[in-house]
Amino acid sequence: MTNSSQRRALVLQRSFSPFGNKLIQAGLVDSEQMQQALAESRRSGRALTDVLESLTGQQLSPELVRQYKKQQLFELKILYGIESVDPELDSLSSQQIGQFIDTLIPVDTCRRHQLVPLSRDDGEDPSVLVAMVDPENLEAQDDLNRILRPAGLRLRRMVITVEDYQRLISGYLDEKVAREKQRDMEQAVDVQSDLQDLDFDAAALEEVSEEESDLNDALQDAGAAPVIALVNKILVKALQEGVSDIHIEPQEESLRVRFRKDGVLREAFPKFPKKIVPAVTARFKIIAELDIAERRLPQDGRIRRMFQGRKIDFRVSTLPSRYGEKVVLRILDNSSTQLGIDKLITDEESLNVVREMASRPYGLILVTGPTGSGKTTTLYSLLSERNDPGINISTAEDPIEYALPGITQVQVIREKGMNFASILRAFLRQDPDVILVGETRDPETAKTAIEAALTGHLVLTTLHTNDAAGAISRLEEMGMEGFQVSSSLIGVLAQRLMRKVCSECRIPYTPSHEELSRFGLASAGDSELTIYKANVLSVEQIAAARSDGTFCETCQGVGYKGRVGVYEVMQMTETLQKLVADGVPSEQIKEAAVEEGMKTLLAYSLDLVRQGYTSLDEVERVTFTDTGLEAELKARRKSSLTCENCQAELQQDWLDCPYCLTPRFKS
Repeated sequence: MTNSSQRRALVLQRSFSPFGNKLIQAGLVDSEQMQQALAESRRSGRALTDVLESLTGQQLSPELVRQYKKQQLFELKILYGIESVDPELDSLSSQQIGQFIDTLIPVDTCRRHQLVPLSRDDGEDPSVLVAMVDPENLEAQDDLNRILRPAGLRLRRMVITVEDYQRLISGYLDEKVAREKQRDMEQAVDVQSDLQDLDFDAAALEEVSEEESDLNDALQDAGAAPVIALVNKILVKALQEGVSDIHIEPQEESLRVRFRKDGVLREAFPKFPKKIVPAVTARFKIIAELDIAERRLPQDGRIRRMFQGRKIDFRVSTLPSRYGEKVVLRILDNSSTQLGIDKLITDEESLNVVREMASRPYGLILVTGPTGSGKTTTLYSLLSERNDPGINISTAEDPIEYALPGITQVQVIREKGMNFASILRAFLRQDPDVILVGETRDPETAKTAIEAALTGHLVLTTLHTNDAAGAISRLEEMGMEGFQVSSSLIGVLAQRLMRKVCSECRIPYTPSHEELSRFGLASAGDSELTIYKANVLSVEQIAAARSDGTFCETCQGVGYKGRVGVYEVMQMTETLQKLVADGVPSEQIKEAAVEEGMKTLLAYSLDLVRQGYTSLDEVERVTFTDTGLEAELKARRKSSLTCENCQAELQQDWLDCPYCLTPRFKS
């Protein structure tokens, strides 16, 4: 070693603490490694001992770790001028600390300011002893005094190391999670033990079956039969979590209860014993006013209950299955639905097209999509736009899902011959302006709707097709002539619902070129695109997140919260009318519509990805297909434009020019 390097090592050694010098003298590290470890410890906040073990690959002896801890506490005591606390030596009760956090100083305050309440003295001068990582934090002292003074308590401080604080608070959180898990398990066991020995009586199940009884009151009824209590608990939990459907499913060895939320099913309770299947099914059938003796045929009914001051309807369907009757309930909550087309369609251009279509005095508007895609909500929103004292609006529905004031709503009763077609014919003798037909699935209804549209009425109805152009083919399959469709149809609105990524825990990232290419996005404007993916946690990850405080309470670890609509609006133009009249395939109609400015379902959903509403995973789950992408890219190639500012080649569905960032322009 040269003289200069020796002098430098000596200077470094003198700058180290006694603990550092001892490690160097023992040959465990050299001066350079110690300097590097100190810098890394200051930068990352990790304990110096942990950094040294990672750097050298050797584990320090317990004696050395203990000596480092004593040195830390001594330095903190000198630095802050107050006593320090060592949980390894001082007798600290984790149960007592947890009690203070639960009843005195909230865990949020403890974690925000890195502190832990240790003890309470109720003598002549009542006080609370709090261990703080930074005892001189004035904001922390203000918050603590704000909590303690109303209780007549004075704050006393001690200093604690970061590592000891983290160990204590993590222990509290772990115990809290374990207590909650144990309580949930005990509740499940209590319910199951009550139900396993149940010899149910149908007469007993008829208690509290009157319509519009309050679910909250029923849930608090301690004298209710176990099955009644269980059914009420299922209904209340579903309403509290905002789900759309409840599935009661008999299995070979158990009864499974699942909830559908944001379009995805998940198990809502631990599995119940198979013995209670007949009792639970009978209870649901009784309150839905169905025949409990009929177990071989499907049945449909309705339950109406009050919950938190609002009326809730449950549409009930029973179906005989291999292991018993399956019961599915669709929740119809008027108060949770916000009607208004502007609340559904986020794209301004598509919104304006839909509003222009709905303002027409006559013609046919079709809303298409699979079951559960929000078609009914869209139709009601369109009606709310036209609902005016000067307009006569009539609807034929099965069932009537929402009550709209000022509108004549008629329920389909097929047993009495009141189907969509017969109600629609009756409407035409009632001087209507706007007619809504809940569903068009047979030639008679389709023909009557088209005739009504041609005779001066605005008709809104739904079809089950994959996209907007497919509605033309569906009407032709029902026997409608091309000239009838082209002359009556105003436009078609295809839609889907996609889950929104949770705004609190979503993860930003830049997708790879291969991922972009798969969705047709590998263009200059998308090469540096930043989008979001959902932070979806497994059961084990949820438990870990709860213990370390990173659990997202907004989405409960699902990664998604709420849903957003995806729309494809095809407005009829002269070109499209001619193609429809000529009977060309729906693929050609779609390509022509895109060339004239229609934004497809895929393009709309990718815009939602760019804007941070949803993820590419949701696009693939809901709107992405190989054939759909092929047609999309073909239509895009035909609809290329040139930027008016820099003359670069663009696509109609791009938000802006990728070269000069000129905002999106009209073609």
